[in-house]
Amino acid sequence: MSPVTTSPYRPPRWLRSAHLQSVLAGSPLRRRRGLAALAASGALTREVVVDGGGDVRLLGLHTALPGVEPRGMALLLHGWEGSAESAYVCLAAAGFLARGYDVFRLNFRDHGGSHHLNPDIFHSARIDEVVHAARDIAGRMPRPRLVVAGHSLGGNFALRLALRAPAAGLSLDGVAAVCPVLDPARTMEAMERGLPLYMHHFERSWRRSLVRKRELFPDRVGFDDAVLRLRMRALTEWLVLRHTDFGSLAAYFDGYSIAGDRLAGLAVPASILTSADDPVIPVDDFHRLALPAGARLEVAARGGHCGFIEGPRLDGYAERWVVERLAGQG
Repeated sequence: MSPVTTSPYRPPRWLRSAHLQSVLAGSPLRRRRGLAALAASGALTREVVVDGGGDVRLLGLHTALPGVEPRGMALLLHGWEGSAESAYVCLAAAGFLARGYDVFRLNFRDHGGSHHLNPDIFHSARIDEVVHAARDIAGRMPRPRLVVAGHSLGGNFALRLALRAPAAGLSLDGVAAVCPVLDPARTMEAMERGLPLYMHHFERSWRRSLVRKRELFPDRVGFDDAVLRLRMRALTEWLVLRHTDFGSLAAYFDGYSIAGDRLAGLAVPASILTSADDPVIPVDDFHRLALPAGARLEVAARGGHCGFIEGPRLDGYAERWVVERLAGQG
């Protein structure tokens, strides 16, 4: 077990519902606020296709203030079926820009309209291409500091990236993760037992993504409408058995799990924020984490899944927390 810091985050009474927090986290209103904050910063954004290794190409957005020498680069990773323009990513990006950092918002394969770049489908064990992409970004845009942050599945990827960074020759100065997926099998069970809203949301979004992939690469993907009508667990297993080398759903989940002692070898300073009422990621898994001395685990009593909304303006404690952990007060 790792020492736990109690979070100072306290939502107002009307925002104490975990489900309301979770729904508001990625709402269109928050996304508009994030995009507006980026626009108001005066920063310029350009699309960049980066090298994921082995002919893999990943699409990202590089945002920087013109004429400003950056203090560092923040690499931001979105959650499953999110994108580089998700609300929490944009709001965090605006915070880093205000601290003198430029930002690279990386889309995972088949996210953010990038389905056309690679014939094979996304799955959550594709960490090697994210590590390779991070090295490409660091090599093409060297900065005094490089930090990485992610939400939900993006938090899982960020922590795995930090684990692999030393062996990959990637110098990371810090990693922060908000409500990261720890044990994918337990997350699947939590969604199956919980409010159907979350399962329906991800099933609907994922099916749309797979339909787009089939339109682009009909001979490569090999699934019909009957397969797409399968529920989340069955559809995941069908794709794992035909589009990965894991051989079973359990092996696939284990392949990207970071539960238990798997983060014990982290050599990069790490901060993790979660909530006790997260309806998707069981908080008990966080209390069983074995973390190194340089890691900090902060648990809020409330906040839902990646919510931590503070009031009617939909400002987020989590985005400010990420920036403070990685870019400091300066």
